[in-house]
Amino acid sequence: MAKASTAKEAPASADLATARRVLGLEADGLAALAASLGGDFSAAIDLFDAAAGRIIVTGMGKSGHVAHKVASTLSSTGRPALFVHPAEASHGDLGMIEEGDAVLAYSNSGETPELSDIVAYTRRFKLPLVAVTSKAASTITGQADVSIVLPSAEEACAIGMAPTTSTTMMMALGDAIAVALMERKGFTADDFKLRHPGGKLGKLLLKVSDIMHKGDDLPLAGPDESMANVLVTMTQKSLGVIGVVDASRRLLGIVTDGDLRRHMADNFLRLSAADVMTAGPKTIRSNALASEAVQVMNEMQITSLFVVDDGLVSGVLHIHDCLRAGVV
Repeated sequence: MAKASTAKEAPASADLATARRVLGLEADGLAALAASLGGDFSAAIDLFDAAAGRIIVTGMGKSGHVAHKVASTLSSTGRPALFVHPAEASHGDLGMIEEGDAVLAYSNSGETPELSDIVAYTRRFKLPLVAVTSKAASTITGQADVSIVLPSAEEACAIGMAPTTSTTMMMALGDAIAVALMERKGFTADDFKLRHPGGKLGKLLLKVSDIMHKGDDLPLAGPDESMANVLVTMTQKSLGVIGVVDASRRLLGIVTDGDLRRHMADNFLRLSAADVMTAGPKTIRSNALASEAVQVMNEMQITSLFVVDDGLVSGVLHIHDCLRAGVV
């Protein structure tokens, strides 16, 4: 049994060694890329930032797959972008490229023949062209307005031929371009949310203001209002809580179902809201993330939070609102 166990462990050990070698080589490539960036990178960002239209991202083969992802990242971070397949471009898709667009072309060799028509199109219509390649002296660098040349780096595969380290550098460079443009534009979490309304990201970026109760749905009472009236309002609003506010809508306290139970007595209905309320309740801002509100409610073991902006009540949020919205 010991020999069988040893035999199984040997391939596993070799697999781990391979994985660590691959990741090490690719990490070295990224470090070299970071060190090599200079004026050409800044010039590329200037071109893209100045373009009135979209960024057209293109590439063939593995470079094309990278280009797809980079176009998606650019679009989701505030810079409209579109992937155009270079082979399809030669059969009508050049019409997808418009005046005002700028082109980002990936070609590891710098000699990708399928890119020739897109390159010629950019030269004919004077569209900015940024090339990303591993070859400083190549056809595409001779045509591009700006060329970002990837540093020499060993591919991670055993035969040194499969695009691995080179495509990792291309992908990371695309991220760097997207983030640089994002920061120039002052792209915010609100901007990001507008582009990611669905899925987990959309839920994480929901704000309290997106799901809180406001306007006529707000359960509010004055401090001198009788508990008989308070009970009616609480029943109508069905949130298990009512805010006690002054004439300027400043929150003085809250009355919850728990407060009702604690003050239940023969003269309960003759008490005022101020007699029963819990003063100084926990509140939250309308621009806070809904996930932050859930955290506060969980920590304090409460089910609702009044929303206060500039000292005045603007809404109320119940834990059920968050659960319905998928915020947990």
